[in-house]
Amino acid sequence: MLRIAVVGSGPSGVYAAQTLVQQREVPGVRVDVLDRLPAPYGLVRYGVAPDHEKIKSLQGSLRAVLEDERIRFLGNVEVGGEALPSARLLELYHAVVYCVGAARDRLLGIPGEDLAGVHSATDFVAWYSGHPDAAAAAFDLAGVGSAVVVGAGNVAVDVTRILARGAAELAPTDMPQPALGALAESGVRAVAMVARRGPSQAKFTTKELRELGTLPGVDARVEPAELALDPAYADPGAAAALPAVARRNVEALRGWAEGGATGAPRAITLRFYLRPSEVLGGPDGRVTGVRFERTAPDGLGGVTGTGTYEDVPAQLVLRSVGYRGVPLAGLPFDPVRGTVPHAAGRVLRAGRASVGEYVAGWIKRGPTGVIGTNRPCAKETASSLLQDAGRLARRELPGDPVDAMRAAGLRPVEWPGWLAVEAAEAELGRSLGRRSVKIPDWDGLLDAAGRT
Repeated sequence: MLRIAVVGSGPSGVYAAQTLVQQREVPGVRVDVLDRLPAPYGLVRYGVAPDHEKIKSLQGSLRAVLEDERIRFLGNVEVGGEALPSARLLELYHAVVYCVGAARDRLLGIPGEDLAGVHSATDFVAWYSGHPDAAAAAFDLAGVGSAVVVGAGNVAVDVTRILARGAAELAPTDMPQPALGALAESGVRAVAMVARRGPSQAKFTTKELRELGTLPGVDARVEPAELALDPAYADPGAAAALPAVARRNVEALRGWAEGGATGAPRAITLRFYLRPSEVLGGPDGRVTGVRFERTAPDGLGGVTGTGTYEDVPAQLVLRSVGYRGVPLAGLPFDPVRGTVPHAAGRVLRAGRASVGEYVAGWIKRGPTGVIGTNRPCAKETASSLLQDAGRLARRELPGDPVDAMRAAGLRPVEWPGWLAVEAAEAELGRSLGRRSVKIPDWDGLLDAAGRT
């Protein structure tokens, strides 16, 4: 029997586990899916916006995999720390597949980025999604009238939408009560989502863009003069040559430009061809706005600075300019790519494949693609592992890894513990007159998991 550890219970980890147990070439494979958190599903639970219930429903598919009798969920297990270093994990399993994602956001790298009121969109998402690491964070939005979101991807769209939504619209979701309360007290009336390039190069998808234009009580605006700078906007022939998503985005924004303001109490404005150069602050050390340099197309798909600047007022700035992987103790790491060096998923040490160590997901390929992209990525890694199965299975293993983890001081949360968390969150929701509501702190999650 081949015993495998998959580190990370998000889509890439679950898809890797599913592929490994459902294949027929190597019989008797058993997989433990380990996660640092006591809850499974990774970014599907802690990264998908709470008002996107269709995407969040993917949890049902992931759940079905984790309930397979050949797969065991072990939450509250941190790999790479003193209790369970990566070398020790490899002693307990024939192979380890690391699916740990890309946890760090990219910085803007401009003056003033450390001012109070400047945050990563990642931290904001973690806060309103109930990630236990964000429980100590507090986004006081009562004194915020204007917000700037730097970026033009789907995460930027998500945080823009959450800032502009009314709390009553979010009450039916599983958003933690503290975050919902803060949004109910929000003073935000204007959100500017700003991109350094044009609409034809934006990374958001059309469905998410159009959603911004249908929010109740919100005007969606765009500057026609900025759209006109984009060659694909001004030239119908160039627009027709765009990829389908970019073409639909341009068409949707054309409709925004042609529409008029309705006098709604809140406004979202999409700005293009503006590159952040400095975050502005007041004498109290808090952000007051962002200075942007106007850019222009360079004819090669990029932009160039024009030397013209514009200040956009804001009491809250969220940067959403991409993610990076972070090193995991004991594994090699490419600091330029932000990934673990690999060949078809096999971890490379000094250019040679390390027997028994594999990667999948963002830590393998970088933060690219959508949730479904993780499936072929995981399948490639699983295929490499299965090709190595003959060598891997020769090594005898000690007893149940859970015993070794407990002996090292870890307290794994198994599937019944997670089901107890689900029950506690449903109970919390009923007590608040809502549907299931996330428990947003470590103590609360572990306490609930212990009720088995």
